[in-house]
Amino acid sequence: MRYIIVFILICICFRESVLAQDTPLTLDDLKGKKDLKVGLVLSGGGAKGFAHIGVLKVIEEAGIRVDYVGGTSMGAVIGGLYASGYNATQLDSIVGDISFGKLIQDQLPREAKTFYEREDAEKYALTLPFNNFKISFPKGLSGGQNYFNLLSRLLTHVDETEDFTQLPIPFFCIATDIETGKEVILDTGYLPEAINASAALPSVFNPVIIEDRIYVDGGVSNNYPVEELRKRGVDVVIGVDVQDSLRDRKELGSVPGIMLQISNFRTIEAMEDKRKLTDLYLKPNISGYGVVDFSEGPEIVKTGIAVAEENRDALDKIASMQRADYTRAPIKINNQDSITIAAASLSGNNFYPRSYVMGKLKLRLPEKMTFQDFGERVNNLSATGNFDRVSYRFKEISQGKLLDLYMQETESTQFLRLGLHYDDLYRTGILLNFTKKRLFTTNDVLAFDFILGDNLRYRFDYYIDKGYYWSVGARSILNTFDKRVNARFAEQTGGGDFTGVNTLDLDYQDITNQIFVRTVWLTDFSLELGAEHKYLEITTPTISDDDDTFEGLTFERSNIYSAFGQLKYDSLDNKYFPTSGAFFDGRFNWYVSSSDFSENFEPFAIGKAQFKYAIQPIKNLTLIGEVAGGFDIGETSSGNSLAFFLGGYGNNYVNNLIPFVGYDFVSFGGGDFVKGGITVDFEIAPKNHINFIANYANAGNKMFSSGAWLEAPEFSGYALGYSFDSFIGPLEVKYSYSPELNSSEWYFALGYWF
Repeated sequence: MRYIIVFILICICFRESVLAQDTPLTLDDLKGKKDLKVGLVLSGGGAKGFAHIGVLKVIEEAGIRVDYVGGTSMGAVIGGLYASGYNATQLDSIVGDISFGKLIQDQLPREAKTFYEREDAEKYALTLPFNNFKISFPKGLSGGQNYFNLLSRLLTHVDETEDFTQLPIPFFCIATDIETGKEVILDTGYLPEAINASAALPSVFNPVIIEDRIYVDGGVSNNYPVEELRKRGVDVVIGVDVQDSLRDRKELGSVPGIMLQISNFRTIEAMEDKRKLTDLYLKPNISGYGVVDFSEGPEIVKTGIAVAEENRDALDKIASMQRADYTRAPIKINNQDSITIAAASLSGNNFYPRSYVMGKLKLRLPEKMTFQDFGERVNNLSATGNFDRVSYRFKEISQGKLLDLYMQETESTQFLRLGLHYDDLYRTGILLNFTKKRLFTTNDVLAFDFILGDNLRYRFDYYIDKGYYWSVGARSILNTFDKRVNARFAEQTGGGDFTGVNTLDLDYQDITNQIFVRTVWLTDFSLELGAEHKYLEITTPTISDDDDTFEGLTFERSNIYSAFGQLKYDSLDNKYFPTSGAFFDGRFNWYVSSSDFSENFEPFAIGKAQFKYAIQPIKNLTLIGEVAGGFDIGETSSGNSLAFFLGGYGNNYVNNLIPFVGYDFVSFGGGDFVKGGITVDFEIAPKNHINFIANYANAGNKMFSSGAWLEAPEFSGYALGYSFDSFIGPLEVKYSYSPELNSSEWYFALGYWF
């Protein structure tokens, strides 16, 4: 009986000992400890996780040594960076320098994209995968490439650390296996990849694949991993909880709000037990902020400082029970350190060969570069749209660094794209696009735009992208519009004497077919050479003067053949609202043959060029200068229907129609023209712009041979407007005035130009 009683007592003691591992002790219970081990658990919460930085600031001021960090989602981001060696002040500085809008939306820099990819991104408002003739939706709003690039750059100093317990502070984070719904503890591997997986918020970021397992945000399964932290031998757990609280009915006025409330049911219920396992539980007052309020970072950090200061006595008490000789030496932030890439190992590229990948990266091994330069090259590869994700790490080898690059190729090769537009020339347009990649080769693209609206249009493109080698392509474009224009048009096209005629109703149809070769260099330069067939039909159903209306006539109905060359340079950071960079577009056509509707055709040539330069002298104020000009060569070229016609506001107009504010479309022109102008753009609020435009021009026939292009401008116009950078493209309203006409014009446009 004695042995039985002893055995029972031993079992009870063992049970209490086991329970004690998962039960927090009061600080008074820890007085006997000579050097407390402190664990820090940080919850997920999106932008509200910036409060973690505020808490860390006070923890450091109190002199607490953190011995272990566990986190989920944004808690994993802040916690992982802190565990790698950054201090709270550095984290605050890093967060302040990041544009989270660009980070989340994967807005890769424009210069990272090829000319084709730039046109693609600046035309369509919505892109949907279209596999097996079924519309699907993207896995997330963002592939997370910018996010991964940032983490990789910030954590280069721990590249070689495979075991997260060997970091300056031991660390783990939580991710969710999307196939099982169970939490996964990530404490080994590649730190940027682990943090990326923990913070892959469903529907915002694409899932992250690590060793054939698919992960999403750890908050789905365990948003506050205090249980795991207690198992890691810490004496005291400090927990920072930035999760949402339940909201009342007044605050549930939207579907996202209701969905968020439903997802919070489980996490809030689970927190009742998790809070009991936390020795010092800190709950910042973040009720006024949302998970995507990244612009409120400085204010959210203050909420973390406030809650930590309210508990300063407890923090000081914890610090007093640790060694007094502890100091935390912050790491040096230097993202410009250079690396020498001696070799590259590629995986995941089943369709795109090594030569294609290395060409997009512009890598010629061995090569020395900065981390920033390498990140830009990865963006070049990601911007092709052929990869859902590009991840990488560097490994030390005797000659330098081995680049271990993993690519997750995009499964979708077919897409439906949509766009909407209105302007004063083409009027309403609904753009429907079908795009097919890898049709005949691994790097070809077929795209067909069909535009419904007031004027039926289409554009067909087929392009084999060989990167920095000569690429080949073909295109066909239909442009049509009808517009009441100045009767000068009829005079310029040789339609006869229209004295007394004020306006005419113009029906304009152009079908252009081209085959071409193209090469690019330094990303921003493009040279295109090709042959062109053009069917041009220009008619008017009515001609009116002050008293009478006459039958219409045909100005042009010809098939015209030419050879052409086009040189482009484009370093603008934004097509519609640039703040820096330059743009040049020069084109030359030699027209060699025609079906000769007017029976007076002789070979002729037309050349034109446009140059723009943008600079931002002070924040939010941009100056954009522009010069443009065109000329013709040939005895009969002056007076033909391909001459230059100026007037109106806009982009992407057919042939040689040139925008000029202050005048209506096709108001004046000739075989030659020169134009200069300046735009002053002030961003009064994010995406909201007030702009002023002034432009001046001379236009006529044989201006360059006569020297008339150097005379004082005959035409001038000014415009004041408002623009909003919407998700379907710019919304623009402009009021213009011309001193020569002593009259005004209103311009309105909505959506990307196509």
